[in-house]
Amino acid sequence: MVRLLIIDDDLATCDFLRSFFTQKGYEAFVANDGEQGLFIVKEKKPDIILLDIKMPGFSGLEVLQKIKEIDKNAKVIMMTAVNENFIIEMAMKYGAIDYITKPFSLEWLEKDVLLKTLEKIL
Repeated sequence: MVRLLIIDDDLATCDFLRSFFTQKGYEAFVANDGEQGLFIVKEKKPDIILLDIKMPGFSGLEVLQKIKEIDKNAKVIMMTAVNENFIIEMAMKYGAIDYITKPFSLEWLEKDVLLKTLEKIL
């Protein structure tokens, strides 16, 4: 079973994504801040991580750097509400494998982003 971690401070987004991916057969974990997300990365070793860029406390970029310290091979896809080229470039420099702009279709996210990522790693 594919393990997916969603790190986003928006509770509704987390619940919505977890529900969708659980129904699709993923083992989905949720963290509402960077600290909780890092704990789950260490404990559950997710196959793919969806990480929001803008969060209170640790920013998504800071969390990405810490994730890469824990697991340099972690597959992190950044999520952003605003297409900010500089931040996206920094995320890719720090090791994100992709980024998506909110809002997005869940079907598109699964088929065009997650499944393509899984094909590369499995």
